[in-house]
Amino acid sequence: MTALQESPVTGPDTLLKTVTRHYDPKRPSTGGGRRQGHGVQLALRMIAPVGLLVLWQLSSSRGWVDPTTLPGPTTILDAYRELWAAGDLQAALPISLQRAGVGLLIGGGAGLVLGVIAGLSVTAERVYDAPLQMIRTIPFIALVPLFVVWFGIGETSKVSLIIGASIFPVYLNTYHAIRGIDRKLLEVGRTFDMSRWETIRLVVVPLAMPGILVGWRYAAGTALLALVAAEQINSQAGIGYILNTANQFQRTDIILAGILVYAVLGLLVDGVMRGLERVLLPWRATHDGN
Repeated sequence: MTALQESPVTGPDTLLKTVTRHYDPKRPSTGGGRRQGHGVQLALRMIAPVGLLVLWQLSSSRGWVDPTTLPGPTTILDAYRELWAAGDLQAALPISLQRAGVGLLIGGGAGLVLGVIAGLSVTAERVYDAPLQMIRTIPFIALVPLFVVWFGIGETSKVSLIIGASIFPVYLNTYHAIRGIDRKLLEVGRTFDMSRWETIRLVVVPLAMPGILVGWRYAAGTALLALVAAEQINSQAGIGYILNTANQFQRTDIILAGILVYAVLGLLVDGVMRGLERVLLPWRATHDGN
């Protein structure tokens, strides 16, 4: 047993004296070791991607793989230079991001409202939770022909597909985050004569926020997946338009370049959502030891 466990702690003053007695201000901090550990972890994470890039380039340059089937990284970099010089990449990125952003905001906002209402009201849950659960099981890609019939081949069908794909991650995580709150904590609010709004603001929102943010994080990734499918619907602009044009001319290098743009966008969006979690949940970074 440690000295803290052996000492009889009978009150805050005794606990403070015990902790102070065993605290050594000259004890070296572990912050340096932690930073060194993060550096080692980052280096280990980079080994596999760098190794794959080297193997990929060797396979292409040595002729192990047909360059028309799988161009090497240097060929894809040349494709990026070509797209940048022509101005196609700069024109496509804002359009694709606008589609994904508008769909995510509308779909995620709708999912948040539905999740909050269903989480707080049993009646609302009984009214629309079962239909939403059934619709959720339908792959959003299967809805593309239906959305084309309903909304045509313009921007409305593309954004609508992203909206439909973004609703359910936010709805499910919000609903379960609210329903997962310990009922004893809600009873505390009633004990202190809190109004319903004060209980939601001071108890429900802080406790459900981690689950809600997880839902938004999943929805952001799903919005990008839906964007890939949506931009195959007769796109006249955006990354999907570049891919369709490259497919017509059998430009595998440009096709791979466009696919990698989607991948980078996914990483950037995930990084933004992680940063948002750190801002809104500062205690979680301390708890995780980051």
